[in-house]
Amino acid sequence: MDATYNDKLVRPQAAWGAVFSMALCVVVLIASEFMPVSLLTPIADGLGISEGRAGQAISVSGIFAVVTSLFIADLTKRIDRKLVLTSFSMLLVVSGIVVTFAPDYAVLMIGRALLGVAIGGFWSMSTAIVMRLVPHDAVPKGLAMINAGNAIAATVSAPLGSLLGDHVGWRGAFFLVVPLALLALIWQWIGLPALPPRRRGGSGNVFKLLLRRQVALGMAAIFLLFMGQFALFTYLRPFLETVTGVGVSTLSAILLLMGLAGVAGTWTIGQLLKERLYSIVIGIPLVMALLASALIALGSVPAAVTTLLVGWGFFGTAAPVGWGTWLSRTLPDDAEAGGGLQVAVIQFAITLGAATGGVLFDALGWWSPFALGAALLLGSALAATAAAIEPGRAAQ
Repeated sequence: MDATYNDKLVRPQAAWGAVFSMALCVVVLIASEFMPVSLLTPIADGLGISEGRAGQAISVSGIFAVVTSLFIADLTKRIDRKLVLTSFSMLLVVSGIVVTFAPDYAVLMIGRALLGVAIGGFWSMSTAIVMRLVPHDAVPKGLAMINAGNAIAATVSAPLGSLLGDHVGWRGAFFLVVPLALLALIWQWIGLPALPPRRRGGSGNVFKLLLRRQVALGMAAIFLLFMGQFALFTYLRPFLETVTGVGVSTLSAILLLMGLAGVAGTWTIGQLLKERLYSIVIGIPLVMALLASALIALGSVPAAVTTLLVGWGFFGTAAPVGWGTWLSRTLPDDAEAGGGLQVAVIQFAITLGAATGGVLFDALGWWSPFALGAALLLGSALAATAAAIEPGRAAQ
């Protein structure tokens, strides 16, 4: 009751401008995180290191994102959430500058570690802050807006990084992200209302949340979903080039269609979540498991593969919106701690899925990570079903 009353004082009406500012920040965060994928060779050449060491610039940000997401809610529990969020945006600006002017590998890794802190902290807080910026029934729409930024950035970051790298060099490519980060920071500072810390009725402890059976089942479903998704998605390019037989231009077009489908999926699912939840978080991994199986069977048919991957983009990109909504309804008093746990689970699942898929890809062939992905996605649907029938208080 106190939290609801305080929120009414803080937010007399929906602050959609603030939500849009968060979506812009997500675009910059994701673009910064994955831009090195298309710039590994020039980074390695510029710093005199191997491409393998340059690739660690991606993994280090993931490690720091996991650590930050697990502890940030408790460390900042007495600080205004507006100040916390804008601090992460400031870290994003600093990271871009440090990476741009890094004289050596060590400084580059420091810049990427700062980015990881920004990623883990921002994503951990995002659901809880959206819950305070918009009415309860508009939370799925707000989460869909933020995830649309994720879809857009994931679609354009690699090709844009490659294009910018050719024209202004890898340092220039990273520096061009800084003005966008500054714009997001200024917009957040102007658009976000004061968000004083709330008196929480929950535990506020990330690890204690797992003692709740429904939370444990939901997090298991999230883990299996993202592990399965990235066991397949990470090896999509070699599959398309060697099995489907498409060229680089066709491959880029397919990836673009997947990204556009993802934007459409986040909007569509966001609308459907107003009336249903568990049918969506159960149905999405089921459909994706079927798509993964169909890709194995029809991998050599370009038209069929394109259609299947558009469906994959539509459902896969929308999945976080469903689970973000689940978090807001299942842990309304522990949304910050729950958000941190969710981010840590997702980051770990992505890393483990990509690594396991790679081992299988080398040992058994291209089809094996696809089969693993299908099995894990099926497991996600089963875990979500178990969470849905959990007795007692449950999300509707």
